[in-house]
Amino acid sequence: MLERGGAVVTIAGFRRGEGPLPGAARVLGRTRNARMTQRALSVLRARLGRRLPDGREFDAIIARNLETLVLGVAIARRARRGGGHAPRLVYEVLDIHRLMLRDDGLGAGLRALERRLCRAVDLVLVSSPAFVTHHFDRYRQTNAPFLLVENKVMSAPDNMPPPPGPRGSLAIGWFGILRCRFSLACLDAVTRAAPGRYRVVMRGRPAYDALPDFEAIVADNPDLHFDGPYAYPDDLAHIYAGVDLAWLVDRYDEGANSDWLLPNRLYESGLNNVPPICPAGTEVARRAEQLGIGLRMEDASAAAATAMLEQVDDTRLAQLRAAQADVVPDVWRTGPEECRDLVAAIVSDLPESEESRLRLLRTAGVPV
Repeated sequence: MLERGGAVVTIAGFRRGEGPLPGAARVLGRTRNARMTQRALSVLRARLGRRLPDGREFDAIIARNLETLVLGVAIARRARRGGGHAPRLVYEVLDIHRLMLRDDGLGAGLRALERRLCRAVDLVLVSSPAFVTHHFDRYRQTNAPFLLVENKVMSAPDNMPPPPGPRGSLAIGWFGILRCRFSLACLDAVTRAAPGRYRVVMRGRPAYDALPDFEAIVADNPDLHFDGPYAYPDDLAHIYAGVDLAWLVDRYDEGANSDWLLPNRLYESGLNNVPPICPAGTEVARRAEQLGIGLRMEDASAAAATAMLEQVDDTRLAQLRAAQADVVPDVWRTGPEECRDLVAAIVSDLPESEESRLRLLRTAGVPV
């Protein structure tokens, strides 16, 4: 979106994997999943070392999540001390980690750190309005303005595949990062209770730290199918054409982040005319209800999932697809105007640069 909106973007951040990077980036260090102390030390080393870019070469800095906001504030302050214009500082929040919500000293300390750092922030980008309601407003974290930038599909074919004909079994697609233990157990139980009636297709990347028995459960159930990762956005039309319903249930951070998200799956399934299954009482269920689409699972249980799915015959499925098709595509995909508006919001009160395009630094760390 930034590049399509007219910005020149430099990426800086921490590495976790070993494979080739998707593009040019300034590597500030290495971090690991679920190793909070190690990650904090990596940020501190980058903060105190000489790895940070010179902020004076940028018009704006976008810090993704709290750990890179520490670095974003440091870069902006360094630029101010060096003279010249001060880059705008934007805080990008794509989720609220469970540690930020704890009632103990650790949670209070992290919120205090965020609150202090946010004094230097000019704009906060959020992917769901619930993050503002349940976190920023609740704890009074910042006075900076907010901008909602949803997880819409960046690009997709203009012609979506036609709805499939009868399949013989109801196909449910669970795509993306597969990390919800409840979802795996629920879908396993539902399919075992009615062999052959439902077929679950899983694509993406399993989070084995959260689901260590993923492969064993799938191998033991003929109605569960894991077909590996997929290319985004090129494969979306193909994988969604193979399912009747999209599984949007996520209880990984039940009562918090999982209830507040507007996930990629909502927009991907919407653009491909696949009705979603949403857990009641969540932000994604509220959005689906506003749009008049999808199914609501009334509580987090296999019994509730079974009761809901038993009502989906060919007639009901046709009704769900018709409601889905009535939603205009721009609800699901990002167009050029939104990209330009995003860059304009980041520029805001900056004086017009001699450069033809805005220069941005986006720090892309792992979530805190």
